[in-house]
Amino acid sequence: MYYLQQNPAAFVLAAFLLSLLVGSFLNVVILRLPKMLEREWKGQCEALFGETETDKAAAPFNLVAPASHCPGCGHRIRPWENIPLISYLFLRGRCSACKRRIPVRYPAVELATGLLSALVAWRFGFGWETAFALVLTWSLVALSVIDFDEQLLPDNITLPLLWLGLLVNVGGVFTSLPDAVIGAAAGYLALWLIFHLFRLLTGKEGMGYGDFKLLAVFGAWLGWQSLPLIVLLSSLVGAVVGIALIILRGRDRNIPIPFGPYLAAAGWLALLWREEFTALYFRWAGL
Repeated sequence: MYYLQQNPAAFVLAAFLLSLLVGSFLNVVILRLPKMLEREWKGQCEALFGETETDKAAAPFNLVAPASHCPGCGHRIRPWENIPLISYLFLRGRCSACKRRIPVRYPAVELATGLLSALVAWRFGFGWETAFALVLTWSLVALSVIDFDEQLLPDNITLPLLWLGLLVNVGGVFTSLPDAVIGAAAGYLALWLIFHLFRLLTGKEGMGYGDFKLLAVFGAWLGWQSLPLIVLLSSLVGAVVGIALIILRGRDRNIPIPFGPYLAAAGWLALLWREEFTALYFRWAGL
């Protein structure tokens, strides 16, 4: 620990390597958590209506079991085939048994998690800020990809993050506790009001309740002062990407685009550089 504290480059490298391993686990979360929630909801519906279609003797399905395996041939992934990035390159992106192509997204998630975490470590240095910011960063990676795939921001991740943000700021790590509490409430209510106003005017739902909770998370972590910046950044990026998809790919404008990844990206940028972004805005506005 002392060595990492005294050597910033080594600390950043350690954060990168650790986060590669975390990224490998995040791939499991991204793949399995939506399916786990679907099974849970189905079981609750069956219990509510007195149905018993779900096989109670089915094998367990969670973040630990069953063991990772190839979806094509069922080959169980051995430890040396599950080393982040290295195994993918060594196997040339294919299953060692059936040679089925491994989706490139798996190493991409690992690499993105490692690089984002290295930036966090570089920005905050050795200390509690980095430890907490890494937890938030890892969670945002999982949330972003799940929302991109399923248009879902699971409460299993957002609600613990909300409470953790408030607890972190009991000690004023990122902001004061009063600002964190106000930020959590304001973050939720801001998008809640926009949601209902949009629905009143258009008859459509412009976003999901998970987006409200995610903005509340950023309010709890960074304080209410950061919310305008986050909303502005996420809206700009979302609008640019949405228009680009419509123009370049001919995407139907009526097909919903998940807002969570843009909100997560904006919140992460605000986590690292909110003061710089705010100063840049005031300079640009001539204030």
